[in-house]
Amino acid sequence: MGNLLCCVQVEQSTVAIEESFGRFEKVLEPGCHCLPWFLGKQLAGHLSLRLQQLDLRCETKTKDNVFVNVVASIQYRALAEKANDAFYKLSNTKTQIQAYVFDVIRATVPKLNLDDAFEQKNEIARAVEEELEKAMSAYGYEIVQTLIVDIDPDEHVKRAMNEINAAARLRMAANEKAEAEKILVIKRAEGEAESKYLSGLGIARQRQAIVDGLRDSVLGFSVNVPGTTAKDVMDMVLVTQYFDTMKEIGAASKSSAVFIPHGPGAVRDVASQIRDGLLQASHE
Repeated sequence: MGNLLCCVQVEQSTVAIEESFGRFEKVLEPGCHCLPWFLGKQLAGHLSLRLQQLDLRCETKTKDNVFVNVVASIQYRALAEKANDAFYKLSNTKTQIQAYVFDVIRATVPKLNLDDAFEQKNEIARAVEEELEKAMSAYGYEIVQTLIVDIDPDEHVKRAMNEINAAARLRMAANEKAEAEKILVIKRAEGEAESKYLSGLGIARQRQAIVDGLRDSVLGFSVNVPGTTAKDVMDMVLVTQYFDTMKEIGAASKSSAVFIPHGPGAVRDVASQIRDGLLQASHE
């Protein structure tokens, strides 16, 4: 019905191309327009001004000979002021963009190792965008954004990379565990040394207290009982302690059998040995 009335409607975010006898006449903005077909006017077609996105997957090889698939997303749109160039100069916009993207990616990624390619995704996207801007502006298109969405190596390469990473982390964990065990051993040794040192101090003080007590007992007994010597008092004290020890061993319910020499001569020998040790300790 619109063609019969010579009227055409152009939708929002769209422009139309008007021709006169097959020759470009003008760009029609959104709205209603009159095209008298009997005067040679006709509508050549429509051109969308909306933002469009083209997703591409390009296979290439890195510098260290790893094949990867680079996934890129190109966001572009036609310029209203260059609508005639965008309509007439390109027959397949997406194919043209794809050719430029593949060319730049395959010229850039082979210069990088795989790890560097992951780190320099933004630089690759910037190189693609700069090349597209220069090429597509002549055709009436604007490149809004270029994104390198993913760099996907072969499955075997990803598995190998994961194994390398796992091995490195296990090595770090083993080193940390060894360091922790080393610290525990050192601290335990330091604790044992400190414990033995304190135990030695305690034993030394205990022996000193025993020596002091025996000395006071001997001196007191010698004063209260005239005619006795220090040796007589010491022998009596040691014999008393000897029998007290034998009594405690016999009274213990779970004590082991202890074989010691017994008899007057043995007691005298024990007393002589203990006395000599205590006297030596007191001199020290």
